[in-house]
Amino acid sequence: MLIDIIAGARPNFMKIAPIAESIQHAQEKGYNIHYRLIHTGQHYDKNMSGNFFEELGIPEPDINLEAGSGSQAEQTAAIMIRYEKVLMGKKPDLLVVVGDVTSTMACSITAKKMNNIPVAHVEAGIRSGDLTMPEEINRMVTDCITDYFFTTSETANKNLKKAGIEDNRIFFVGNTMIDTLLKNMPKLKQPAIWATAFLSNKEYLVLTLHRPGNVDDAQNLKLLIETIVESSRNIPIIFPVHPRTNKWLQQLGITAANLYVTEPLSYLEFNYLVKHSKAVITDSGGITEETTVMNVPCITLRNSTERPETCTIGTNELIGTDPASIKPILNKLFENKWKRGTTPQLWDGRTAERIVDILLTMIV
Repeated sequence: MLIDIIAGARPNFMKIAPIAESIQHAQEKGYNIHYRLIHTGQHYDKNMSGNFFEELGIPEPDINLEAGSGSQAEQTAAIMIRYEKVLMGKKPDLLVVVGDVTSTMACSITAKKMNNIPVAHVEAGIRSGDLTMPEEINRMVTDCITDYFFTTSETANKNLKKAGIEDNRIFFVGNTMIDTLLKNMPKLKQPAIWATAFLSNKEYLVLTLHRPGNVDDAQNLKLLIETIVESSRNIPIIFPVHPRTNKWLQQLGITAANLYVTEPLSYLEFNYLVKHSKAVITDSGGITEETTVMNVPCITLRNSTERPETCTIGTNELIGTDPASIKPILNKLFENKWKRGTTPQLWDGRTAERIVDILLTMIV
């Protein structure tokens, strides 16, 4: 069995690492299973991509499509055209895609339309219900042409069954991103900003923002950050800035004595900051899963989430995008009234093993 594993953007890398490792373990046991790791180049900046491969022990990609940047249509087209050429050379027995980035959708469509190659979607079935999110479109399209659905939660299972997917194509396996987190927890490393900002355990906030609804409207972004600063009771706020956000910060000239803007951090450095923070303020989906497992309070500046378990049993609170909601939720945090989370079922560090065990049953 030859499997193509697709990685294109930063959220993918921590999800594919344990799958690649588990396939390698199966090879060592004598199973005839092999993979090609294909990097689409959707994230091409070293800080956004390269060091993740080094830190997480991911082998160098067998193929780099080098799709690069552009509009969503340009990027999707570039990935599809370049992956099609790969398939013309040699087609795999199975395509494994993870998450909900553009690369996931683009490669799934290409594989199905060109050779009807079976598609396995890791993290299938999650839904936010918000069609303004590009990721939601990517999830829906990918799941419409997926053959094997590997899910992270019972909620995802229910979403798929509601869409008419048969039970025998749905595999509740857990969360590969948590496999990576748990494996690397002992290796987390203190970033330089720890000393620069004189940080101490549980006495600072971590902020991440990248969604267009929060960062592409300059005045809205300015108001969000100013409100967070004003409500922070003067403790340090560490803000690793996504490239799309950095351009606005520079234009707006947003500064504060306790606001520390940094370049994107490595995986091990960023999760060190998260683990030791008082709370995380974010509009990311994946970070809400990591904070739940680390039992760190998380405040999500979004109106919906595709990961509801992080709110129902985890440490996450979904507060919307109105800046007026920030001060009350931070008051709750500072008054030590935050809920204590529970780790969701099967988020135990063995998800990739379960996925590969299932893939091995497909080998004839």
